[in-house]
Amino acid sequence: MWPLLEDFFNIHKWNSLLETCYGVEGKSGQPGCIRYCSATSNLPANPGERITKWALEKLVEIDRTERSLSYEFVDNNIGYNSHMATMKLLPFESCEGEGSEIVWSFVVNPVEGSTLDGMVSFYDSILQGMAQKMEQTVRAAKQNRHLFEL
Repeated sequence: MWPLLEDFFNIHKWNSLLETCYGVEGKSGQPGCIRYCSATSNLPANPGERITKWALEKLVEIDRTERSLSYEFVDNNIGYNSHMATMKLLPFESCEGEGSEIVWSFVVNPVEGSTLDGMVSFYDSILQGMAQKMEQTVRAAKQNRHLFEL
């Protein structure tokens, strides 16, 4: 799972809310690199009108041994004036075998009108979707590898 998470310029492959993500500065996975992420949605007040929300995110730190990365918003039109997040992949064992847990923590000055519960719920739903997509990708890769071994 770590190779999927550390691919900083391609988070849109796993985050279904994002339509676009690409590098604008530096090399993916190197501290200091910057990615542009965006999503387009309908405006609640004007159903036919669409708006693109975007953020420039800078990779602040990556620890491949601990399998974690931290990034911050350097610019956005979402309303955040401060946003720092860390994603960490932790191993765990269950009755189904070995697996991974993604921990996504953040420190943020909230957008006006938002609540902590609302933000946690929003990020949790994104993370659940990301984990499902990553798990499906890993399972498919393992199955394809098994087919080639036969």
